[in-house]
Amino acid sequence: MKVFCLGGAGNICREAVLDLVMYSDFEQITIGDFHEEEGRKVVEWLNDPRVDFVPVNVRDHADTVQRMRGYDIVMDGTTITLNGLSTAAIAEAGCHGINLNGFGEENASDAIFRDHGKTCLPGFGMTPGLTQMMAMHAANQLDEVDEVRVSHGSFRPIAFSKSITETTTYEYDPDLPGRVVYENGEFIQVPPFARPREIKLPEPYGKTIQYIIPHAETKTLAQALSPKGVKLIEVRGTWPKQNMELVKALYDYGFLRNDLITVGETKVGILDCISQYLYNSREGKETELYGYSLHVEVTGTKDGRKVGHVLYHTHPASDGSVADWAGLRAYTRNVGIPLAIATEQIAKGNVKATGVITPEEAFDPAVIFHELAKRQIYIHGEKIEMT
Repeated sequence: MKVFCLGGAGNICREAVLDLVMYSDFEQITIGDFHEEEGRKVVEWLNDPRVDFVPVNVRDHADTVQRMRGYDIVMDGTTITLNGLSTAAIAEAGCHGINLNGFGEENASDAIFRDHGKTCLPGFGMTPGLTQMMAMHAANQLDEVDEVRVSHGSFRPIAFSKSITETTTYEYDPDLPGRVVYENGEFIQVPPFARPREIKLPEPYGKTIQYIIPHAETKTLAQALSPKGVKLIEVRGTWPKQNMELVKALYDYGFLRNDLITVGETKVGILDCISQYLYNSREGKETELYGYSLHVEVTGTKDGRKVGHVLYHTHPASDGSVADWAGLRAYTRNVGIPLAIATEQIAKGNVKATGVITPEEAFDPAVIFHELAKRQIYIHGEKIEMT
């Protein structure tokens, strides 16, 4: 098997590549990236004969397609704004595809994947991805599902990479159409910072206030759980407190609209200026607490009785007590490892559906949980009898 790791020099995707080196059966692992210097550094860091590097620019469609041909799967670590371009190239190259984001640009390539008998799985990291597995694990134990609340705390600097900076501003864009909740058969649009809810995460994270975010789980779980009569799906998230305070202030003062301003003789978006500052500042690249924390609540009925399930996950501490998990890597490994696991599952033929599919269609949650446990990432759950 051969895997093409698009954007493999990025902070998150390189962790997924490392996981493939450590655990997978791939015979060739190619890092394809626009940043050749960083890509070759990653090859040197991994120090494995199966790993090589090729330069690639996804904006050059024909060249990208040619470089991908012959690979079993493309593990796509590019940014949200590039996923439409990257997925189109993957489809034309005749490869399976998978990425981290899943914001919908991939759907335009569905027919091409089907024609080639290939699978495309958008959005498989921690969230979206593992969150759907957790929700389905709980839902599978119920006859009917009433409510699903997906929450996550993403503890990382606000701008440690350009893709993360983009994610931050994208999710709180006031005009973003995909920020919805699912209620009684309808998707309802909500503004940024809607429906605050206190979520208690395991230590060291503790209590957090979380808000509705535009994530794929709202729509994919609505589809998957329709036969069980699901009535409410909400997806929330938070970042470190200082990040949230900054984004809220930017929203309140209109900066997230990214209005054009004139600096000297140049017109530039005000948010673009702020993003560039954060990406190049110490404050944008540091935070006090690193890691990831998922929390999923599912309520419904089993044998005529009201039942609730709460699931959460834990991972090695970021304090340096566990090798390779210190600092920022406690965040990036959490995101990259599920991507790598799903990549190998698809390449091995363990996913039969073709075209653009959802995580719920792709995997048995138990398989993913088992693989995560090998990497010291554990899923915990408790059942709550309700009156």
